[in-house]
Amino acid sequence: MRRTVVAILAAAAFVAACQPPAETPEAEAAGPAAPPPEMPADAPPQEEVDPALAVSPAGQPGSCLAEAGPAASARLVERCIAVSPATHPPCNAANPCEMIQREIDRACEMYAPGEARPAECGA
Repeated sequence: MRRTVVAILAAAAFVAACQPPAETPEAEAAGPAAPPPEMPADAPPQEEVDPALAVSPAGQPGSCLAEAGPAASARLVERCIAVSPATHPPCNAANPCEMIQREIDRACEMYAPGEARPAECGA
């Protein structure tokens, strides 16, 4: 009986010793902030993003809202939403009109030649 109790206590002590210490929010707030990540000097080159196709806030240069105006960009976004099968399509007036139109074209090309296409594909 004593051996069993000693073995259980020893196992509990080993398990407790393996656990990381619990950190409190005060300890995290008082600790030094981590420096921002830096790219290593020997890292491979990163892909450049075309600034004309980058997502920009609505109304900013490069957005469809700024390019085409509120009415035209709203129509383009509605067409895009109606035809796109993507779970997160780029159908947003903050994106460039070209990007939205490419998504419409891509979605409409998915229909077979004899298959009925949505009216938004012909607009």
